[in-house]
Amino acid sequence: MIGRGAALALALACAACSQPADDLDRPETARVFPRPFRPVSALSSNEYSTEDQRDNLGEAKVVMDLASIREGTTVADIGAGEGYYTVRLAERVGSQGRVLAQDIDPEAIAHLGQRVERERLDNVSIKTGAADDPRLPANSFDRVFMIHMYHEVSEPYAFLWRLRPALKAGGQVVVVDVDRPTDQHGIPPELLFCEFRAVGFRLVEFVRKPELNGYYAQFEAEGQRPEPAAIKPCVTAKGKTGSQ
Repeated sequence: MIGRGAALALALACAACSQPADDLDRPETARVFPRPFRPVSALSSNEYSTEDQRDNLGEAKVVMDLASIREGTTVADIGAGEGYYTVRLAERVGSQGRVLAQDIDPEAIAHLGQRVERERLDNVSIKTGAADDPRLPANSFDRVFMIHMYHEVSEPYAFLWRLRPALKAGGQVVVVDVDRPTDQHGIPPELLFCEFRAVGFRLVEFVRKPELNGYYAQFEAEGQRPEPAAIKPCVTAKGKTGSQ
């Protein structure tokens, strides 16, 4: 009898063999998942020259307070860039907590590594992710942050599906984004909710805050993680799936 993990690996390996030609622009490891029916924003600049301005608005404090980040919390900072949230999370979680800063941009990773070393952030580690996989260790995080970057995720179903096992029991995913089309560096909340729901997450909190230049959404896993082929993609910005 073939195990569930082996069966998925076999499906991933065979996906390219039967995949239609219009799927060849996607990562091979994502083709077993549905294609998202939305455009994707270009990667943003990783410059952090506006950190003082963001601090003056109280952005990071608002987000960390909403997310209940405290001493000892373990956090993954996805799309960390050059570390605006990473360094503030490191201070908040303290020596008993951990922060994993992840990005897919090698240049951002290099700059972040220099910053972590320069600021002697002993509770921070750095990891390179992939477009369809955050590559997070399983059962490791109380919170996963995706701040003003989720709209850049080109394979949301594969990405969220592979992110889910990284959460500890009771762990939650935090998204901060802007209510505008996905090719304009934002995502409508209804579409965000739909994509998370399709992979087995439920919304636990949603607020709009001027300090965030957008909204705050918090999700937790619910029920069993669906099989990739069973995921129903969202087909409109109003958050409707193909089965609705």
